[in-house]
Amino acid sequence: MAPQGEEPETSREPEAHAPEDSAVTREFTAEARQLLQLVIHSIYSNKDIFLRELVSNASDALDKLKMAAYRDKDLQADLSDLHIEISVDRDARTLTVRDNGIGMSHDEVVDLIGTIARSGTGELLRQLKEAKDNAISPDLIGQFGVGFYSSFMVADRVTLVTRRAGQTQGVRWESDGQGTYTIAPAEDAPFGTSVTLHLKPADDENHLFDYTSEWKIREIIKRYSDFIPYPIRMPVKRKDSDGKETTEIETLNSMKALWTRPRDEVKEEEYHEFYRHISHDWTDPLETIHMRGEGAVEYEALLFLPSRAPYDLYHADAKRGVQLYVKRVFIMDDCEELIPPYLRFVKGVVDAHDLSLNVSREILQQDRQVQVIRKRLVRKVLGTIKEMMTQRPEQYRTFWAQFGRALKEGLINDADNRQAIFECCSFASTHDSSALVTLPEYISRMKEGQTSIYVLTGESRTAIENSPHLEAFKAKGYEVLLLTDPVDEVWVDLGLSFEDKPFQSVARGQIDLPGEETTKQQHEQRSEEFSGLLKWMAGKLEKDVKEVRLSTRLTTSPACVVTDAADMTPALQRMLRAMGQEVPPTKLILELNPDHALVQKLREAHAQRPDDESLVDIVELLYGTALLAEGGDLPDPARFARLLADRLATTLS
Repeated sequence: MAPQGEEPETSREPEAHAPEDSAVTREFTAEARQLLQLVIHSIYSNKDIFLRELVSNASDALDKLKMAAYRDKDLQADLSDLHIEISVDRDARTLTVRDNGIGMSHDEVVDLIGTIARSGTGELLRQLKEAKDNAISPDLIGQFGVGFYSSFMVADRVTLVTRRAGQTQGVRWESDGQGTYTIAPAEDAPFGTSVTLHLKPADDENHLFDYTSEWKIREIIKRYSDFIPYPIRMPVKRKDSDGKETTEIETLNSMKALWTRPRDEVKEEEYHEFYRHISHDWTDPLETIHMRGEGAVEYEALLFLPSRAPYDLYHADAKRGVQLYVKRVFIMDDCEELIPPYLRFVKGVVDAHDLSLNVSREILQQDRQVQVIRKRLVRKVLGTIKEMMTQRPEQYRTFWAQFGRALKEGLINDADNRQAIFECCSFASTHDSSALVTLPEYISRMKEGQTSIYVLTGESRTAIENSPHLEAFKAKGYEVLLLTDPVDEVWVDLGLSFEDKPFQSVARGQIDLPGEETTKQQHEQRSEEFSGLLKWMAGKLEKDVKEVRLSTRLTTSPACVVTDAADMTPALQRMLRAMGQEVPPTKLILELNPDHALVQKLREAHAQRPDDESLVDIVELLYGTALLAEGGDLPDPARFARLLADRLATTLS
């Protein structure tokens, strides 16, 4: 069926709709024509999906009607026999899928069918164009909410007749999927929606099977839609013992809700098909979680961890949450109150026993039972991820590559489960360039006397590994975690710990590696020796730095910039500014390597000629190169380039 009751994409300018009492032929939008042509002419190995998508949309329409009737007691809608009907006419070569669900108004038909004004359509077109040989990948049809248009893979023409519950006039829509569609009033349309496919000839060129045959329809429904909670009926012809032909109405699906059945009675294939139904993803889920809550709060839950991230995982307006049922009565899609934002990739169903059928989102936010269910779901999902990490490492690596960045958001806003989230995390490390390490593995390798977990954030692993901040840690064999996701900047800044071991950025504050008391004494002595240079440089750079000091973290580089322990890192400041937040300017600390030849010669030169202005240029260049090494922004790039060119020219002459 059509994508009934969904919102059109808001970024598109609204079109002027045709009068509802007249027939009119309209052109598809350019994007819609492009999409339809790709669907019609693409090489698609499994055309059966068109029927699954029509049945799935019909089921959604029935859910929406039930919900509308609960909310609007004056809505005149018969809920006594909600069902989906499939009928075929072999002579006319038509297949019709009909439901008595919510239906659509005239404007909804124009917005949702005529223009394909759906969020993500542009991304779908991009992926279709990039597909090899223009073939439609099986996981693209449903993912972007355009399953209705897969009908044109098997049909030369599609006719849709619909009437929204509570309205008096219906709508008839028809198109061959080429460039135009016709929309007209349908006076006698019952509420609900029927989609009639005028099928292409049954030959090998168009498709391998005849979709007017009873056995083929039964096979598709059994495979894809057996769990739909409404009867899927089909008139079939039978001959009695006397050879007399009669027509019987048979139900094709079992209508058994998977989440109410014992796990040992459900086949893995059934779980996978159910996941595809609710997620519109054609790939198998990575993990299935079937759980039941008993006692004071009773519920069943069937959750899935996908095997790949959806295209809109990090879109602010992306829908998230699981489907909510109350005693097998559908309540709402995308129930955000049951799953926290950092687990937004989880798909599934939660069936609560004791909630009101008229529950609203406002009530859900305050309901104690919902809060209890949410806590249990979160604990179970995190436990499953941890189990996957220890027992099924290949699956875990797939999960972490797809969803690790999202999961780490929970370190910021879910203090109750922070330790459990840490137990599910893995990180790049200086210990092994080809593998990720867990925090327990890191702690098991900590050196004697080491009390902190050392980390360093940056835009890429390559940039971090070349950072001057790592020099002393590499030289002395201390392992450092390399964090490259933007979210890492935020949670590292919170001063968190794992197993009483605080996380310490090697680019912040003063670093004193354990067991080096002698070195500390030497460092204090050398700081006194360099005090004149340090004080002079601090004065020359006072607009940009709060302090110039000798470094304990450098072994080969002449200088580096570090952030004070109480200040935000430059990367975090840039991130917050990009989000529109005001961030007060923060001065960095410049650290010098007293063993580097450049620093030693600068000290000697300053001692001999303290008023030499050319030394100021060297100081600015030293500070600028330290900034660039950390991916920072130069305060005056043009001046830096001019100073560098002049210094190179002097060197060559």
